[in-house]
Amino acid sequence: MSEATPEKKEATPEKEEEVSVDSQEVPEAKAKEEEPQADAAEESVEPKLGEDALQADVADTVVEANVEEGEPETDAAEEEEEHPEPVRRKRFLEGLRSMRGLHIGKVVVNISSGQSGEPLDKAMTILQSLTGQQPSTRRAKQTIRTFGIRKGEPIACIVTLRGERAEEFLKQAFAGIRNRLNMRSFDQQGNFAFGIKEHIDIPGQRYDPNLGIIGMDVMATVVRPGYRVARRRRMRSRVGHSHRVTREESIEFIKQSFGVEVGLPVE
Repeated sequence: MSEATPEKKEATPEKEEEVSVDSQEVPEAKAKEEEPQADAAEESVEPKLGEDALQADVADTVVEANVEEGEPETDAAEEEEEHPEPVRRKRFLEGLRSMRGLHIGKVVVNISSGQSGEPLDKAMTILQSLTGQQPSTRRAKQTIRTFGIRKGEPIACIVTLRGERAEEFLKQAFAGIRNRLNMRSFDQQGNFAFGIKEHIDIPGQRYDPNLGIIGMDVMATVVRPGYRVARRRRMRSRVGHSHRVTREESIEFIKQSFGVEVGLPVE
């Protein structure tokens, strides 16, 4: 009996060893089961990342295609928001240049016949054929018995041209004086005037025995945008000194715009 008891006591450690072995195997099994789940989660994340990258590539290609085709990436409003100061200053300078530009304000053509009746009618016919507008008559302001002029008698006719008609007529009139203009014809405000001795010197005009030959005076004004403030009815004001056209500016404008030689006459 005494020998059997030790055997039973030795059996207990073996059971403890088996239990410890089983407890070690359980965590390993759980770890093996969790590994496939982690792999599956990684696989599910990878396709999503791949789709996002594909969409980003497609967007980049679309932007590159728009740039190659010349389509603007940003609108003018977005550009102004990103760079407000340069864009606003550019527009301000463009507006300033347009306000400083010169143009022909008006051209007045005057023919004085010296008497009413048939001579005045012939002058009005010639002036209408030159300008394409109906002339208006001008009356004498006083009586001059030496010339046989009575006060209130119509003795002259004029036409006022503006815009394209004024520029077209000036080109023809300059050709009638061989594109040469006296420097003394310009005043300090940039206006100029010249005379044409015979109307048949203008290109396109022929001599008509029934009308005869007659001369005329041509007056033109050179202005800038903004001169209207001196002529409007309401809130009339003066044109600033720095905005007025000078004689030198008018001469340079006529040279560049109409190709006219401006200088002193050769004696």
